[in-house]
Parts: sequence; C-alpha cells; structure tokens
Amino acid sequence: MAGIELDMEKTALVVIDMQKGILSLPCAPYKATDVLKKTVELANAFRSKGGFVVLVNVDSHDGRDMLQPVTDTPTQASTGERPRDWSVIAPELGPKSSDLCVTKRQWGAFFGTELDLQLRRRGVDTIVLCGIATDIGVETTAREAYQLGYQQVFVEDAMTALSEEQHRHPLKYLMPRMGRVRSTDEIVSSLTL
Repeated sequence: MAGIELDMEKTALVVIDMQKGILSLPCAPYKATDVLKKTVELANAFRSKGGFVVLVNVDSHDGRDMLQPVTDTPTQASTGERPRDWSVIAPELGPKSSDLCVTKRQWGAFFGTELDLQLRRRGVDTIVLCGIATDIGVETTAREAYQLGYQQVFVEDAMTALSEEQHRHPLKYLMPRMGRVRSTDEIVSSLTL
C-alpha cells in the first residue's frame, strides 16, 4: 500500500456521529470508546497543523424532519424518545472554535446540509473520513462524497459498526473503490511531512 501525503490546505477531517447517543451503542470490531480516542487523536493532529475539522451529528427537531421509510427492520428514528443529550458531540472531541459543526437528518452528511458548500468555499478537495457506523453514516457520506468528486481517505481504526461484519464489508469491497483506506497512525504521520 502506497504512502500518503495530505495537503492541509485542501484536506478536511470529517467526523461522523461521534455523539453521546451513538457512542453508547455496542460496537464491533472496535469499542466506541477506542474509536473516540483515535478520532480525538486525528482531530488534534489536524488542528495542530491548521487543518479543517468537521464534526457531524445526527439529530431531529421533532422526528418529522427525518426519513421515515417503511422497512423490515425498525430504524432508530422510529424507536421513540431519546435522551436530551443524545445528539451532543463527545466533549473530548470538541467542538473547538475552528471546527465546523454540521447536523444531518439522515445517514449521509452531504444531502440537505451545508457541508459541500463549506468544503468548496475553503478549497477542500480531499476528505479524511471516520466515525460511527462504518456501514451507515460513514458509508453513506462516502458515497455522497464520491458522487460529488471528492478524494477520500478512510481511517479504518477510527470507525466501527454494530458488528464486525458490518464494519469489514464496506472496507473490503466498497471504500477501496472510492478512495484509500489507512490507519490513524498513517494519517497522523502523513500530517507531519
């Protein structure tokens, strides 16, 4: 696997759903707390190099602003009340004053949000993507970013899912076709070049 060089002027770290309600879910293959530690490491490395950090959370005003498809498996949007702090970004992560916070109402972070506009206005053409869940919020955001023409780097150990299979499948079959899959250590070391 080739090394990686990231131009901090054109690269943003996009963090998906590292919020209290999601972090409380049982995750695999990595525990949510371990993914949070890796994500904090990435965010701090980006910030120290003047990089742009985007913290995305999912929330609803009243439940009616979220997708409500008829499905065989109930979605979290249809399971009722959430704790008041469910959508709050993990305090260890931020936000910091230089970060952009984006609230989405569905799985992907681009559709119906200002994310694309804010990245383009800053000249960003590459996103480093991490968060929870690999096969839901991260994968949907990756597909949207691919359609919009962004270069992508996926941080394998700074994302997780509700099962190991759900985590491994997109990393093996989908993400390598849309970008590059790397570790937190590889990304952090590439920022020091």
